Amino acid sequence: MRTANPALNDRVFRDATIGSFEDRMTIEGTVNKTGLLLICAILTAAWNWHLFMQSRDAVVVGPLTLVGAIGGLIFGTITIFKKNWAPFTAPVYALLEGLVLGGVSAMFEVRFPGIAIQAVSLTFGTFVVLLLVYRARLIPVTQNFRLGVVAATGGIFFVYLITMVLGFFGIHFGSSIYGAGLVGIGFSIFVVIIAALNLVLDFDFIERGANMGAPKYMEWYGAFGLMVTLIWLYFEILRLLAKSRRR
Repeated sequence: MRTANPALNDRVFRDATIGSFEDRMTIEGTVNKTGLLLICAILTAAWNWHLFMQSRDAVVVGPLTLVGAIGGLIFGTITIFKKNWAPFTAPVYALLEGLVLGGVSAMFEVRFPGIAIQAVSLTFGTFVVLLLVYRARLIPVTQNFRLGVVAATGGIFFVYLITMVLGFFGIHFGSSIYGAGLVGIGFSIFVVIIAALNLVLDFDFIERGANMGAPKYMEWYGAFGLMVTLIWLYFEILRLLAKSRRR
């Protein structure tokens, strides 16, 4: 059950304690929890969006966005290491990430009108299409497929990490992949594809967990893992659209 999502790796369900039949994870339960987490994120995103649109000043929403980013990282990490806390930490994570989504999206919207709704539509459109494709078994989730997506995801985050660290020292060798040129747009398209394929791995992982009879709290954990991928996919699509607008 390998997946590139750090929240949904091979050992998660093996480490979980299986309870009674009534206390076991189900796909329907995970879907419901995912919906609740989305609502949490939308509520705080709408609030931070509204604050920025009223002031048109990044200073107003900057602290909230920063709190959301740092808090989301903290609660996301806690959720990964304390899976049984997911019913409590996953909603907090969603609320905090909503602040980031709202703040960043509003800033992009002011510069590129209409970009936010496009990114949201493409993200959920991609989600629905891949879910249908997965349910129809049109994409075989083989071990080689998993390894390929995991390797590509790791490579992407390695590039992000290296360019970020070197940027602190004034070295910007990755400027072309972040720019609006053909290389930058091509890189963003590749990243969006890999992020989308991670959704397929997440669907497969959640289905396997339900079939294995994982504990009920794993519904929250599975929903949390899916949220991690969706948020990543949204930001990558937003970045791609911004690059295309700049051209």
